[in-house]
Amino acid sequence: MTLEAVFALILVLLMVVCLVLELARPEYIILFVLSLFILTGVITPSEALKGFSNQELMTIALLFVVAGAMQQSGLLHTAVKKMLGNGRQPRWAIVRIMGMVSAFSAFINNTPIVVMLLSEIKRWCRSNGVSPSKFLIPLSYAAVFGGTLTLIGTSTNLVVQGLLVESGHPGMTMFQIGMLGLPAAVLGILYMATIGYRLLPSRPEVEDALASSSREYLISVRVADHCPIIGKTVEEAGLRSLTGLYLFEIVRDGEIITPVSAGDKIRAGDRLIFTGIVSTIAELQAIKGLEIETDNPVELYDLQNGNAQLVEAVISSHSSLLNKTVKQVQFRSRYDAAVVAVYRDREQIRRKIGDIVLRPGDTILLLTGKEFEKRSGSNRDFYVISNGEKHRLFDRSKTFLVVPCLLAVVLLPALQIMPTMKAALLAVLVLTLGQAVKIQEVASFIPFRILLLIAGAFGIGAALDETGVDDALAGMIVEMAPGLDKIVLVLLIYLITNLLTELITNSAAAAIMFPIALSLAQQTGTDPIAFILPLTLAASAGFASPIGYQTHLLVYGPGGYRFGDFVKVGLPLNLLFMLTTVILVRVYGLV
Repeated sequence: MTLEAVFALILVLLMVVCLVLELARPEYIILFVLSLFILTGVITPSEALKGFSNQELMTIALLFVVAGAMQQSGLLHTAVKKMLGNGRQPRWAIVRIMGMVSAFSAFINNTPIVVMLLSEIKRWCRSNGVSPSKFLIPLSYAAVFGGTLTLIGTSTNLVVQGLLVESGHPGMTMFQIGMLGLPAAVLGILYMATIGYRLLPSRPEVEDALASSSREYLISVRVADHCPIIGKTVEEAGLRSLTGLYLFEIVRDGEIITPVSAGDKIRAGDRLIFTGIVSTIAELQAIKGLEIETDNPVELYDLQNGNAQLVEAVISSHSSLLNKTVKQVQFRSRYDAAVVAVYRDREQIRRKIGDIVLRPGDTILLLTGKEFEKRSGSNRDFYVISNGEKHRLFDRSKTFLVVPCLLAVVLLPALQIMPTMKAALLAVLVLTLGQAVKIQEVASFIPFRILLLIAGAFGIGAALDETGVDDALAGMIVEMAPGLDKIVLVLLIYLITNLLTELITNSAAAAIMFPIALSLAQQTGTDPIAFILPLTLAASAGFASPIGYQTHLLVYGPGGYRFGDFVKVGLPLNLLFMLTTVILVRVYGLV
């Protein structure tokens, strides 16, 4: 291995460590490493930036727009209500829901599917006396299953497709990955309805847990007529600089003022609602005329009325809010919302709200004002999952456009009439011209941070290829395992890729392993597809960690799960997918 190759390998290993430790957002880490490759001359700028001009990147962006149109159509929302049933047979409900979600996820992005169905499934569980924790992990897993059925099921599949075409090999067909993914998905659904269902915990949902413990973090204070802070603003009264408490609501003459601004003036008779560390209540007791309402405890659901609503949201893994405190984010001015509580790893964080540093997967309880929906509508910093989220329904004259456009994206490439990118572009043009999607909505559907990450991952793969790291590692595997059946090498590629996808992003895992798998195929005289198909499936099929996939993080907090729940339920599923994949590679005669 050359000195340049050793340098490249060390840099990639450090990148993996940084991704695992979440030292910064994934796209920042990958682009930083890519910049080092350019500055040190390991690869040229054109090689590093090749991913930005890859047509698969545009395909992914266009497919997000089609997914957004499907999400807004309300078709999935209607279908899931029919599939859930009456709650008498929850295991059969899991089979139906997982089957339906997998089918939809095979063709549209799975993150909006999970976001949209979370609140619906939680409502159904509440009305049927079933714990949401029995259904939310299956919901996320089903979304992943769907991604393994078609070429457009997940962006990772398209990343591998782009790398495959760039390397001069024929690309995968629309349903080729489904040769492995469909049998694995069927077995996965059966596993979740039987063994998995027994392994899943039965826990209360976050809102109920927070409501039951509201006395431990909510305080109500009445402003007496003789209180010296009457007429002063919240800032002047010193209520913005309390050590452990945060003023987020004022109840005045039956009306609710929330979120509270620093300039709001205190009046006699106001009821001030604080959240935070109850043990620091002495700060309030030191202000004469503030009467602690011990006989009138605050109930969580009493905080809302027609103008103020309690909203549950989950911080996304690509959020710009990550590693910032609640105070730094300025929820009030940015989103017209106040943070009431933060829930992480099944525990409410017991400290002053403003000092809490936000992490991926945190569940936040917000008390929102009138402008919240407008200000947060297109943001991807957090996903709203329980405010009775409304989806704009198309007019009857426009609804018919969505399904034909989706079918065109699937069938035109499958019948080899036109490439996937052109089919997706045609679908988006039809949707916008028919006003099923407004022009100004298009940008809000496209996750530019994810596209940056994917483009950077292409460059990392190019660096491994250019420096010969892929050939060197593949050669080491062949030398260490002389005489081993090729199926064992397929198993190794799957296992390493799957381990990486549990630790870092799936697109990065696929990009790192692709050149190694391709070189291994060349050195053993094997059809590359025998290694590439299992690699593609392994890059998506990560079930044993909540950080392995965006949808897992979405259900992590709302389901009240622990990290160990994913290990206990997901590890056997990982093994099931791996064994199914490897066996089918042999059955199909690929090796």
